[in-house]
Amino acid sequence: MNVIENYDVAVVGAGHAGCEAALACARLGLNTIMFTVSVESIALMPCNPNIGGTSKGHLVRELDALGGEMGKNIDATFIQSKMLNKSKGPAVHSLRAQADKQEYSKRMRMVLENTDNLTIRQAEVAELMAENGVIKGLKLVSGAVYNTKAVILCTGTYLKARCIYGDISYNTGPNGLLAANYLSDSMKKLGIELVRFKTGTPARVDGRSIDFSKMEEQLGDTPVVPFSFSTKPEDIQKEQVSCWLTYTNEKTHEIIRANIDRSPLYSGVIHGTGPRYCPSIEDKVMRFGDKDRHQVFIEPEGNYTHEWYLGGMSSSLPEDVQYDMYHTVPGLENAKIVRNAYAIEYDCINPIQLKPSLEFKHIDGLFSGGQLNGSSGYEEAAVQGLIAGINAAMKIFDRDPLILDRSQAYIGVLIDDLVTKENHEPYRMMTSRAEYRLLLRQDNADIRLTEYGYKVGLVSKERYEYVQRKKELIEKEIQRLNSIVVGGSEEINEKLLRLNSTPLNNGTSLAELIRRPELNYYNISEFDTDRPELSEDVIEQVNINIKYEGYISRELKQVEHFKKLEKKIIPENIDYDDISGLRIEARQKLKSYGPRSIGQASRISGVSPADITVMLVYLEQHRR
Repeated sequence: MNVIENYDVAVVGAGHAGCEAALACARLGLNTIMFTVSVESIALMPCNPNIGGTSKGHLVRELDALGGEMGKNIDATFIQSKMLNKSKGPAVHSLRAQADKQEYSKRMRMVLENTDNLTIRQAEVAELMAENGVIKGLKLVSGAVYNTKAVILCTGTYLKARCIYGDISYNTGPNGLLAANYLSDSMKKLGIELVRFKTGTPARVDGRSIDFSKMEEQLGDTPVVPFSFSTKPEDIQKEQVSCWLTYTNEKTHEIIRANIDRSPLYSGVIHGTGPRYCPSIEDKVMRFGDKDRHQVFIEPEGNYTHEWYLGGMSSSLPEDVQYDMYHTVPGLENAKIVRNAYAIEYDCINPIQLKPSLEFKHIDGLFSGGQLNGSSGYEEAAVQGLIAGINAAMKIFDRDPLILDRSQAYIGVLIDDLVTKENHEPYRMMTSRAEYRLLLRQDNADIRLTEYGYKVGLVSKERYEYVQRKKELIEKEIQRLNSIVVGGSEEINEKLLRLNSTPLNNGTSLAELIRRPELNYYNISEFDTDRPELSEDVIEQVNINIKYEGYISRELKQVEHFKKLEKKIIPENIDYDDISGLRIEARQKLKSYGPRSIGQASRISGVSPADITVMLVYLEQHRR
């Protein structure tokens, strides 16, 4: 007789999405089980050994503000940390940290195993069980049945996965782990549309065979800025490991071009679509023929291994070609490969089948998060897992889902892009995708989102009250700086000249001085004798909010217009055939996507401004 167990939530997959989904549900008090093909794959980093990066750092900070775990985990296991884009404005500052991959996975597993209400089960899920469009549970390959109120799919790149380099092909998941070969067919039977995507990873080489003297050293930042708002900066200052930078050259490119017909990407062996913004080295060479070199980042995989990651040189070329091309790179002339580079092909869903809550539109109680949704990257996966976990819990509790819009978070931009736009390749988050990025900075994620984490139950009252006090202190200090006027005395003008700033002819506020490009909150301290003692995180917000006040005000006005369209909700039972004046293409797209608001409808490719006007008129008539 088959085993039958009952749980509130089942999470399928234990990667970055699965971990966040399972933790969210369990921490909210739901009896949760998480399935994985291997417990060794929990929080695995099968590709790059880092967390964060441009725009991705924003996602981790937002996840942390909502009560997720990734930020805390990387703070505890990083070996180098840097704030990227410091020469640019605060909107694009992004944290990026090298992880000790084994320690990262080990700590996350420890957190999961010590979380109440959470069970980890090594087993392959074969079938989703649903009745009349409602999820009822799932069945394992063994035949065991698990009855649940909700299922969250976080299968990453494991569905019918195939790893390929040259003419070598294995039906395995990343790092040689088992693929999940049954679930795809079950999903198709439930009417879920699947697509085939592809990603890849570079070789790992033995660090003892690398000549670092031919490379540029890349040092970490001092002091280290933590990812998690709950991590005390003084607790994570430590000696950091160096990364290194080198470059390909024309000899590298010649070898790739001479062997391009042996690449499964170009020979037709690989059918999946790869990420345009993270191409393989053969893609770079063939697509950017005018470039005489490409960057190669040499990154350590951890403190207890000699493996190094060759960032920027992912490939699916044959083994002999990999050796030849890597050996042309300065510092890698004698490099010994530990693991070959490979491409991985896998099944994922067309995400337009999802609501903004990440629940399937036509299967009640079935949620999806991470690379299964057609995205790429650990960070993109983690935030989707968190939102899917929160909303599975909200559904069981009969509460409204947490849906963040594009003006509230990068998470909102990411999910809206996935469920609204046509994505023909793995989706990668970028700062350029966020219209309101000056408002959605990584430094103010706690101010923007802690309240939402508190309301759903993942953030403590103590943390919530701390952020509320922080907001009050910021507002109070900005008011104080606007109210204090300094005159154009000889003494003040001398001080201004020392700071390479223009002297004053008449009185001006301290806030106006801070707005000058060469001045800031710190270096005007000698003009401000009654300054209160404030924490660094408060001072940072005061300085940014004053300096960029004009730009911030402009974006806030744009958000007001955006919100008006988002608040115009489209009835679920709307009949688009009944709206005269809609173009045929718009009608087809609107039926397919089922947007929840006029704002979302306006972002669908193929729906024109004229179609939106027609819909606004129709909704107003409908309201009357």
